[in-house]
Amino acid sequence: MTGESLRIQNPLSQFYGSATRRLEMKFEQIQPPYHLKEFVRYFWKLQSICTDSLPKALGPLADGCPGLIFQPSEQGVFYDQNHKELPQVFLYGQTVKRTAIYLIGKFNAIGVCFQPNSLKSIFGFSANELTDSCLDVSLISQSKKINLSEQLLNASSSVDQIEILSSFLFSEIQKYDVRIDGITRYATTQIMKCNGKLSLRELQIDMDLSERSFERRFNQYVGISPKLFSNICRFQASLNQLKSNNYTNLSDIAFDNGYADQSHFIRAFKEFAGYSPLQFQKHSSAVIQDFPVLLK
Repeated sequence: MTGESLRIQNPLSQFYGSATRRLEMKFEQIQPPYHLKEFVRYFWKLQSICTDSLPKALGPLADGCPGLIFQPSEQGVFYDQNHKELPQVFLYGQTVKRTAIYLIGKFNAIGVCFQPNSLKSIFGFSANELTDSCLDVSLISQSKKINLSEQLLNASSSVDQIEILSSFLFSEIQKYDVRIDGITRYATTQIMKCNGKLSLRELQIDMDLSERSFERRFNQYVGISPKLFSNICRFQASLNQLKSNNYTNLSDIAFDNGYADQSHFIRAFKEFAGYSPLQFQKHSSAVIQDFPVLLK
C-alpha cells in the first residue's frame, strides 16, 4: 500500500457559490489480491485530512475503465449534475461525456478501478448498459443478500472495507460465471500499450474477426466501440504528457500522440475534458488519477 498527502483547492461549481479555501486530502492506491487482478486494476482511498464541509465538484475523466465508489452518507453525500443524491455505494460504467459529481461534506471514499473489459464478467450484464451512467449496488441481487453498504459502514478500518469489497466482487464473479473474454482483453491491452496509436483494422485482422464482430464484442464487454476506446487511450496519453509538463508547445503533444495537428488535439481534448488543454490546467487540480477536482 502506498500513500501521499497533497494540497488541493476546494472547488465550487456555479451552482454552489463562489467561496474557496484550501483542503488537505490523502490518497492511497491499493493493489488487488492476486485472484482479482484480471478484473480489478486497483482499489483506492481518498480522505479529508482537515475538517471541511464546503461542496466540492469533481470531474470524472474518460479513462477506459468502469469503477465503484463507496462514500458513507453520514460524512458526506455525492450528488450528480442534476442535483440528485447518489447512493452510498454505486457502480459506474465507461465515462465518455463530460460530467461532474458533487460532494457535500467530508471525503471518506473507497473506490475500485476495474479492468476495461471486466464489467460483464463480474456483474453479468453488458457493459454498454452502464456507459455514462451509474447504478445503485443495492439493486444488484447478490448485494441484497450481502448488504454491502451495512458491512462497509460497520468495518473497523479501510483495510477491512477493501477485504469486504474483494469478497463481494469475488462472490459476484462466482455467481455469474462469465469468463473474461480473451479477445477483448487482448485488444484492450494492445490498444493501451500503444496509447491508442494502433491500427484497429490490423488488430481486427490479427484476431481474425469481422468488423461487426469486433464492434459487438467491444460494446458488450467494454461498453464502447474500439475506435472510441482507442481515442480515450490517446487522450489519456496526451493528458499525462500535459500534466507532467513534458512539452514545449501544444503541437509537441499533438505530434507525439498522433493527432493531425494542434487544432485536432485541442478539439479532441476538449471533447473528453470539457476544457481546452490550457484551460484544464487552470481549472482543475488532480486528486486521484482521472478524477480531478474542478476549480472555480
